[in-house]
Amino acid sequence: MRRLDSSLPRTGQDHTLSPYEPELGDVPSNDLSEADLDGVNQTGTTTIGITTADGVVIATDMRASLGGRFVSNKDVQKVEQIHPTAALTMVGSVGGAQSYIRSLRAEVNLYEARRGEDISIDALATLAGNFARGGPFFAIHPILGGVDNEGHHVYSIDTAGGVMKDDYTITGSGMTVAYGVLERQYEEGLSNEEAKRVAASGVKAAVERDTGSGNGVYLAEVTEEGVDIQGHKDFDEVL
Repeated sequence: MRRLDSSLPRTGQDHTLSPYEPELGDVPSNDLSEADLDGVNQTGTTTIGITTADGVVIATDMRASLGGRFVSNKDVQKVEQIHPTAALTMVGSVGGAQSYIRSLRAEVNLYEARRGEDISIDALATLAGNFARGGPFFAIHPILGGVDNEGHHVYSIDTAGGVMKDDYTITGSGMTVAYGVLERQYEEGLSNEEAKRVAASGVKAAVERDTGSGNGVYLAEVTEEGVDIQGHKDFDEVL
């Protein structure tokens, strides 16, 4: 005859847990090997976010590669609108970044439907960090830029879910080159037009040295009126 565990009620369930707390499942693990990465579309990437007097400017290159060695696409839009006044970049695996953006958009819509108000950019950054830390999104390191009643915001979100706010930030494989340009050219109070030239200069410098970055620049301009994203194959169009 099986003996019941005397430490639990006769139902055999642990009723010390609150019935009002959510049941947490396991997050799908990411067990890609180094060999698997050779066949994964990766953005390599240089992405730049700058706060301005007018709002926020985000710049990215256009290249996707396989394993960092073969260019698989020359016209990848690595910045997407995720909110009426916010945009997010893609860095890392294309599939992971696309899934991350879709999930974040859905959660923002749910948040705003439940509360009947727009999500603040600070809350959006926290949500983006939580998703990066807890979700099955492989190798992402996005930049979030947005405008709300509190001001103009740029956040870097690392793969462990860390959220860091700054006047400007850079992520991706070309960041070390691009940072040198921005350290020299960035000034507080830039207009969006001035910031677009600075950001494009940073991406162009990275393209010259980083094999994961190339083929032009996408520029996203974020203001209180919305998000405008334009692609440029020729850097001379914006410099």
